[in-house]
Amino acid sequence: MFGLGWGEFAALIVIALLVFGPDKLPQAASQAGRTLRNLRRMATNAREDLRAGLGPEFSNFDPADLNPRTFVRKHLLDDIEDDWNNKPGELEPVTTAPATPDPADELGYGELPPFDSEAT
Repeated sequence: MFGLGWGEFAALIVIALLVFGPDKLPQAASQAGRTLRNLRRMATNAREDLRAGLGPEFSNFDPADLNPRTFVRKHLLDDIEDDWNNKPGELEPVTTAPATPDPADELGYGELPPFDSEAT
């Protein structure tokens, strides 16, 4: 639950008992629950209003897609993962021999490289 272990959760309960006291703790917990419920309802209503305002063209729009990580994962990395998952057998790394320079391409001392006056 929220990345908390039992020890951290028990420590939070003890701190809440010390801060609110045993008499006011149930009231504080119910108020926190109501506030969380209201925030969720407001977020849902805002999402529905946004979808209704955008129209039917954006019926599959998800505001979470605006997060850069989600956008990259959805539009770029899914294609790569599909390519990797659809290949049969083990993937082997591609090995290429290192390119050896052609002695004709090397310039001698004092030689100028070719210049194309129309390239710039």
